[in-house]
Amino acid sequence: MFDKSTYVRRRNELKKLVKNGVIVIFGNNESPCNYPANAYTPFRQDSSFLYYFGQKRDGLVGVIDIDNDSETLIGDDIDIEDIVWYGSVDSVSDMAAQVGVGNTAPMAALEGICKTAQEQGRKVHFLPPYRHDIKIQIMDLLGIHPSKQKEAASMELIMAIIKMRSVKEAQEIEELERAAEIGYLMHTTAMRLTKPGVTEKFVGGQIDGIARSYGAMSSFGTIFSQHGEIMHGNPSMAKMEDGRLVLCDCGAETINHYCSDNTRTFPVNGKYTQRQLDIYSIVEACHDYVLEVAKPGVKYMDVHLAVCRLMTERLKELGLMKGDVDEAVQAGAHAMFLPHGLGHMMGMDVHDMEGFDQRYVGFDEETQPRLDQFGTNALRMGRRLEEGFVVTDEPGIYFIPALIDDWRKSGHCAEFLCFDKIETYKDFGGIRIEDDVLITKDGCRFIGKEIIPYHPKDVEKFMAEN
Repeated sequence: MFDKSTYVRRRNELKKLVKNGVIVIFGNNESPCNYPANAYTPFRQDSSFLYYFGQKRDGLVGVIDIDNDSETLIGDDIDIEDIVWYGSVDSVSDMAAQVGVGNTAPMAALEGICKTAQEQGRKVHFLPPYRHDIKIQIMDLLGIHPSKQKEAASMELIMAIIKMRSVKEAQEIEELERAAEIGYLMHTTAMRLTKPGVTEKFVGGQIDGIARSYGAMSSFGTIFSQHGEIMHGNPSMAKMEDGRLVLCDCGAETINHYCSDNTRTFPVNGKYTQRQLDIYSIVEACHDYVLEVAKPGVKYMDVHLAVCRLMTERLKELGLMKGDVDEAVQAGAHAMFLPHGLGHMMGMDVHDMEGFDQRYVGFDEETQPRLDQFGTNALRMGRRLEEGFVVTDEPGIYFIPALIDDWRKSGHCAEFLCFDKIETYKDFGGIRIEDDVLITKDGCRFIGKEIIPYHPKDVEKFMAEN
């Protein structure tokens, strides 16, 4: 948790941006795994609640009455039975004092607060809920059916929080650097452990253990697979095979809940083949190009499209694509190999604030997502970059057999794709290189003091020495 003044300042800024009404920010409750008393661990608080109220305990709600300039932390103190099982914790009033909130009330009081505001004709601002228990609570409090709550959520509150959370404070960047340090340990451990005959599941488990040992948890479900062409390939019981590539996409979340997200693709036996290097070098060039051009004022959509053009040019040189580069990218032919966007916002959420809808987080009135084209419709970040933004830089090239068959059968983008040559890569898998990038005053830089090896010679040297 940060200093009390941080949360006081953030809530005051939020009041100025939203201007009037009552803001209700729900914290999370424990989430049962397979029966009520067996909850998923560790408990993860809602990120916006953490941002403004700082407390990690379950069963809390933060209320900010803008018109009356008052703040209340809502929650029930734990009883003696809870203390027997889980030990003593701070009272709700103690937690409120720690983050500069002047008032507390039990959960039963929330209904009266919301009802009074509605009777007075004041707006009750809430965020789009993503957990079903909170959806039911909102229905009980405000009479809005869960199917209507996303549309009923406060756009004023959403846009205010996006404005604040998008630009990272110095102390947030420090936390992201800590997350990167843990991420470095996760990835380099994966490289050390990867050898023919070792299972994907074993390496994936070791990676997750490091995240929990040094931080709070993994920032998302670890991806570790020889099938790099599967975007979210979970570790399987398959043994890693000599001559194949393995893709490792993982990240850590610090105790204060800031995330890292990196991807590396490396050879199971520690040595890239020339065929693998041919593809890898294209992804490497696209990844490094971002570091040259990303800076304040540049639209990330333009960076994405420039990367797509560079990728297309290089794929033409290998005989996998053909035709005019600009026309190919405009038609979306590159999405055969890159079916996702260049990156996304990073922060307390690994896809920062994605629950608010990427149309508002990654785009604005100037830049709107293109939803009618495969691949481009998966771009999560397109707006102009600002100093203090943290975004991912994650180009990739994938050979997805089912997608190859589908496009070849339909003739989609046939004027730009060399299907006969592409067919010979069906057994290749996929390559992605990903790093977290801080937008600085004049350009950008990696988050993380130690860079996880990704240049081929550096990867091979590291794997040989470890």
